[in-house]
Amino acid sequence: MAKDSARRPPADNNNISSTADSETPHYHGHRDRLRQRFLQGGPDALPDYELLELILFMAIPRRDVKPLAKTLLGRFGNLAGVLNAEAPELEKIDGLSENAVAGLKAVQAAAHRLLKQEIMQRPVLNSWKRLTDYCAATMAHETKEHFRILFLNKKNELIADEIQQTGTVDHAPAYPREIMKRALELSATALILVHNHPSGDPRPSEADIDMTYAIKAAAEPFQIVLHDHIIVSRNGTSSFKTLGLI
Repeated sequence: MAKDSARRPPADNNNISSTADSETPHYHGHRDRLRQRFLQGGPDALPDYELLELILFMAIPRRDVKPLAKTLLGRFGNLAGVLNAEAPELEKIDGLSENAVAGLKAVQAAAHRLLKQEIMQRPVLNSWKRLTDYCAATMAHETKEHFRILFLNKKNELIADEIQQTGTVDHAPAYPREIMKRALELSATALILVHNHPSGDPRPSEADIDMTYAIKAAAEPFQIVLHDHIIVSRNGTSSFKTLGLI
């Protein structure tokens, strides 16, 4: 036994190390570097595709996700487009698991909730930029029109944020009587109307203007003030007050 042992060649430690290195996926080091850049430099240190990679890491631990991130951006345009894409559309992307889709939608939901909590129970007229950012984030990429009402109290604090109607790609109905009923239930003294244009054009249509005047007229007997009507699109927003329409 001792003689056979003496003839056995010594272990090649370099070879063992080389084999271990070859078995380590190449993207592991890339992930570590991205995390460090993000933690040290913040979100602005990463372009969209790398920030998207960072999100996908959590849902897809054993795969290089850079090609998938670039595919998603190519399909939906930018990071906002990816996060706002509907789950069925995301599920069509080859290699994107249900777990990954849930992860992307969770990031979207967290972002929307953060923006909403920044404006709830606060005087919205003093934080108009936050308000419009919230409206844009939640509605700009919708594929159907949604008609939203922001209800304010006498201090102009936002007390409720409700989608009243969901319509088609170019129309969402609004019913002044129902809006007044809900405002009275909430003891609201002011309103801000918000709806989106999936076409991408934020300019108000004649129908938008007529609808706004009808709601304003319905509110006046109850001494409810209509502060503004905001139209949101992926190409920007418009304000009836800024345009001189209210």
